[in-house]
Amino acid sequence: MKTFSLLVLACLLALPATAAPVELSFSEFFSQPIGPRGLEPTAKLMAANGREVRLVGYMVQREQPLTGRFLLTPRPVAMVEHADGEADDLPASAVTVLLPESRRTHVVVHQSGPLALTGRLEYGPAEDESGRVSWIRLHLTPAALADQASVAAPQPH
Repeated sequence: MKTFSLLVLACLLALPATAAPVELSFSEFFSQPIGPRGLEPTAKLMAANGREVRLVGYMVQREQPLTGRFLLTPRPVAMVEHADGEADDLPASAVTVLLPESRRTHVVVHQSGPLALTGRLEYGPAEDESGRVSWIRLHLTPAALADQASVAAPQPH
């Protein structure tokens, strides 16, 4: 009997822990004040890399909605791509939010007000198909979209 209980305990200890997402705010992304080397990621941002995080921000309003992704910022921002081109007003802490793989063909419709999103954080430079380089990405889980009305039908090909 003692062996069985030790075996059960060993199996329970081997199960992956279901940790709550790391609460992260935009102000915790980069060290302040900005030093001579420019923006430097904080230890908290680096520790959250690859982990599930919860982030609250505002969806960037664009002239043309994106498919499969959108931008999230600490304050409301509207981009006028036609007039501004590459001269956008995005803060350095802008996050590219990627829909789950099964929803990457869906158009993301702008949603005003703050959004609380949960997903896997990824830090480091990455270029998307449009040529834009992002430094911080949030890969949403399918459950993260359950309470959001921001995803429309798939984009026709």
